[in-house]
Parts: sequence; structure tokens; C-alpha cells
Amino acid sequence: MRTAGDLVARMQLNRGMRIDAAKSYVADKLGASVPDLADSVTMAELREDLDIGVVCEAPGVAKGIDAKFKIAKLLELDINCVSMFRERVGL
Repeated sequence: MRTAGDLVARMQLNRGMRIDAAKSYVADKLGASVPDLADSVTMAELREDLDIGVVCEAPGVAKGIDAKFKIAKLLELDINCVSMFRERVGL
């Protein structure tokens, strides 16, 4: 979660994308460049701005399932724990 590796890996695993395609997709969705995905300072700011979880907890920043809900929406991705949560609470 220091950079965007977790997001890129989700796209590779869930959509079967190759790494270059996954990086481009994630960068586009985040509104960043591909090199920015590996910059920990830029990504920390971007993750905080988009409220999709950060390494060090900060007041008012999403964490846990809340961050996963936001990641699923941002990347237009089905995340299993988010789907199960929605199903169990009837959303």
C-alpha cells in the first residue's frame, strides 16, 4: 500500500491483465502517470486524496472494508469480500 502495487496486482489477478496493461489501467483510473505508481510520496498523497487507504492510519482516512469498497468502485472491480459484505447486509 505504499505505492500502487496492490492495485496493479488486483487487476492482474482479477482481470488477467499483463503488468503493462494493468499499470496503464490503474494509472488512468487514479489520474496519475505510470511512473507515479512507483513513487511512494506521490502515491501516499493520491491514496489519501482518493481515500483508498494508506499505510499509516490517519484520522478521517478510509481503512479496512471501507477502503476496499472505494477501490472496487474506483477500479470498476469485483472484490470478493466487498460482494460478500453487500450480500450479507442486503445492499
